[in-house]
Amino acid sequence: ADSSGAGLVLTFDDMTKLIAAQREEAWKDVARRIAHEIKNPLTPIQLSAERLQRKYGADIQGDKETFDRCVETITRQVADIRRMVDEFSSFARMPQPSIAEDDIAELVRETAFAQRIAFPGVKFDVKTPDTPLMLACDARLVGQALGNIIKNAAEAIEGRRARDGEPKEGVISVSLTTNSDEAVIEVIDNGIGLPAAERERLTEPYVTTRAKGTGLGLAIARRVLEDHGGALQLSDAPGPGPGAMVRLILPLQRETAGTVLADRERS
Repeated sequence: ADSSGAGLVLTFDDMTKLIAAQREEAWKDVARRIAHEIKNPLTPIQLSAERLQRKYGADIQGDKETFDRCVETITRQVADIRRMVDEFSSFARMPQPSIAEDDIAELVRETAFAQRIAFPGVKFDVKTPDTPLMLACDARLVGQALGNIIKNAAEAIEGRRARDGEPKEGVISVSLTTNSDEAVIEVIDNGIGLPAAERERLTEPYVTTRAKGTGLGLAIARRVLEDHGGALQLSDAPGPGPGAMVRLILPLQRETAGTVLADRERS
């Protein structure tokens, strides 16, 4: 202030949320472009491989095994790329949750069962309350987030087997518990484990430790949980061996999820 009594007023705005939202929108635009550019050639590649198999498969006399293996490799790789494109599309869309009362215990059981079918070489231990646990959530999005986490756990087990020949018995534990104001879903595996350095960055878009990963599974799961007023936590599995534990935290109060969505719409 000067001798006349005039002064300066400083205001500080926290731009963290705005910057994060702008960064996410930029990543979504990247995802839309990637999905569009990659998806277009996939169908003709697949159809061409299938036509080669139908038209010439029976006529190949020399080294038919190599011909069949090459065609099968093309179709398998196209299917892998199509799954990655689906992840890009899911991240680019990321709809606002449609909140309604749903039995989260049944949702956990259904999601774990679907992944059990997809990974028959892994043992699943699922523990949920015997009675329904009603929760205000978007069941489809929460199921998608949990499915991504369980799929990551199964792939981590496969990664450890490929690297070490272990574990001979892959185990994924999925449990649902509650405290005074939260529902907590824990997914524990005895897979390859999480990196110690910059672990939290794994929930950012396009950050992954897998050669074939898009780096979007955890990013989608984190966004779903945060949109519900919850959180996604990554840590090591309990016990001496390798493995990971992921916790999906959801508020039990409907008002929490509604407040988060209202704040997001205003920002």
